[in-house]
Amino acid sequence: MSMTNETGMKRPFTDGQDLLPGLSIDPVIFGFHEGQLKILLLRFRGMDAFALPGGFVHLSEDVDEAAARVLYERTGLREIYLDQFYTFGKRDRRDAGTQQTLLQGNGVELPNTHWLLQRFVSIGYYALIDFTKANPTPDPLSDSCGWHDLATLPPLIFDHTAMVYKALETLRKNLDDKLIGFALLPETFTMTDLQQLYETILGKPLQRTNFQRKILSLGILERLEKKMSGGAHKAPYLYRFISPATP
Repeated sequence: MSMTNETGMKRPFTDGQDLLPGLSIDPVIFGFHEGQLKILLLRFRGMDAFALPGGFVHLSEDVDEAAARVLYERTGLREIYLDQFYTFGKRDRRDAGTQQTLLQGNGVELPNTHWLLQRFVSIGYYALIDFTKANPTPDPLSDSCGWHDLATLPPLIFDHTAMVYKALETLRKNLDDKLIGFALLPETFTMTDLQQLYETILGKPLQRTNFQRKILSLGILERLEKKMSGGAHKAPYLYRFISPATP
């Protein structure tokens, strides 16, 4: 049952009867577009406190379904590649006092024994999307949901900063294997386009010849005979990803 204050603003589901107790989902949603890499954060209503756009798992859901639902609720996007990267379970990872303060700032008063103030284990997922296609939407406790540069992240509650950098570390390690699933590039692209994507995510420049040799060795690209318009000998080749279903 939702709680509502005098202004009619919906409050979070607080009895927890249809939720898995002690378990939360915290997606780290990276946004990429034209050489920029950002992360989606919530700002709690009336407070200078930021968090990942998390949620809970309904009893009727698989964990992956819950993660996809949370991502949809915050971005308006479906069919987005999500990858589970880590389980955060330190017994002191959440501070009940901070949680109580955040709730009180939204007019929600709960007893210290309430399930929302108890220990939580969080399953971390990461997604990488084109941030121009998303419609960032705050949750009932937040007054904003927006993109932030990774280099200038504000302080985050609990262990959410560690979550971000663990997700980024995992994304960088798995980039070669996951690239097709992210669908961040147009159907056809140049090697320069692909290298720019890698450099943005990895946060460093790459040597062109070595990068091209490595990428071609992965066997994930098909070079097209058609070239981009331009000078007779200068026009770069176009490439496209080979579908996993392609023999």
